[in-house]
Amino acid sequence: MMFFDTIAKLKKKGVLGMNARNVAYIARYNPRHLFPLVDDKLQTKEAAKKFGIRVPDLFGVVRYTGDLVNLGDLLSPLDGFAVKPLRGSGGKGIIIISGRDGDNYLKPSGKPLSLADIRHDISNILSGVYSLGGRPDTAVIESLIRGLPYLLNYSFEGLPDIRVIVFRGFPVMAMMRCPTRLSDGKANLHQGAVGVGLDICSGRAIRAVQKDYLVDRHPDTEKDFSDLQIPDWDEILQLSARCYDMTGLGYIGCDFVIDEHRGPMILELNARPGLAVQIANGIGLRTRLEMVEALEHRDRHADERVALIKEMLACTPTQAASA
Repeated sequence: MMFFDTIAKLKKKGVLGMNARNVAYIARYNPRHLFPLVDDKLQTKEAAKKFGIRVPDLFGVVRYTGDLVNLGDLLSPLDGFAVKPLRGSGGKGIIIISGRDGDNYLKPSGKPLSLADIRHDISNILSGVYSLGGRPDTAVIESLIRGLPYLLNYSFEGLPDIRVIVFRGFPVMAMMRCPTRLSDGKANLHQGAVGVGLDICSGRAIRAVQKDYLVDRHPDTEKDFSDLQIPDWDEILQLSARCYDMTGLGYIGCDFVIDEHRGPMILELNARPGLAVQIANGIGLRTRLEMVEALEHRDRHADERVALIKEMLACTPTQAASA
């Protein structure tokens, strides 16, 4: 009986469960033939460029083991870069290099990697260790994102990112994922990163959670989360709304980072975004999704959708002005 009482309470709070997400939203609003556009990072890059949405620069692509012979020539002029599985998920298999020390490459932690180490890691990517379904994969080498110093105060040896859930072109919920020592400098909540719920109207922090426990400060930098407000918030909302136009997917997670010099840019898109954003915000997704679903279906510009979601969520003038 207690189990069903719990289900009733979660439903009353508007919490969206995994099965409901899969059936009512992903299966219904995300046509399968469009998945490669977000599962394949190269396709995402090309689509984003056509829509004028910033993405990290592409330095190279490693498709076959034989390509690793020339890896040294490709990496030699680079002081910083990121290596990512083309079809990876959950941040697995990503290699971040932030500097050089002679012939060695340095991770953000200062740990050195030799060229042979990077070849080995890329070989694992090619063999499908990190890909969906374990299929052979491709390694993508991109420019290193130089994080905004203000946001790096909320991160340990990694780059915080911003996840926005977008439904039918409306940004409905958001959070920032902050790397910690426990998460090994990765913005992965399951590994111990902090999830910070963000007010969709203003980009201000609502609350912060680590491993399902509320926290007031970053566990490593001691920075108080109550002071956090995401810069360029309106631009991030507009870019997330445009990701719907770009992909045609009705239910997506849009992951952004803010580069110190280039501003907000897409890190990746996800056609099967997780539900931890509800824990970070302390509210359920279902209510907001149903609000959008009840709207009269007609074409709206991305700016109009952002303005309408703010109106629906009753953003105050102060919230709107600070967004």
